[in-house]
Amino acid sequence: MTTTPTRTLWPYAIITAFLLFGGYIGYMVSQTMRTNVDLVSPTYYQQELAYQQRIESVARTAALPSAVAIEYQAAEQQLRVQLPTTLSGQLLEGSIHFFRPSNLQLDFTLPLQPDSDLIQRISTQKTDSGFWRVRVDFTADGQSYFVEQDLTI
Repeated sequence: MTTTPTRTLWPYAIITAFLLFGGYIGYMVSQTMRTNVDLVSPTYYQQELAYQQRIESVARTAALPSAVAIEYQAAEQQLRVQLPTTLSGQLLEGSIHFFRPSNLQLDFTLPLQPDSDLIQRISTQKTDSGFWRVRVDFTADGQSYFVEQDLTI
């Protein structure tokens, strides 16, 4: 009696696995080679100068004798921005930017217009509730200042 040898599928399965893995690696390499990964923008130097100026503005703001106070008053439904009294009598120009990270369409900017006590009150009655990032960017007698604060309305 002669027995016929049984054929095993393991060599074919191993070869197929290697071919599939090689094809997958080839596909990933081709996708990676087609992806643009420019890390430097065309206006890199201008952006770097603007960033350095922002750092200087933040440092100048931190060096003020009293801080720029941004506080939400829920009872009155208003935001209160208090500038330091050392800036009184100086020409103040700037803006208050409300940034909503979850919805860019809700962002808005208001001009900085403090009263004689260097306080600006902003009504939040029509402002959507949630997380906001408030940025106050202003100049006083040619010196730039910047402060940013997160708050929940």
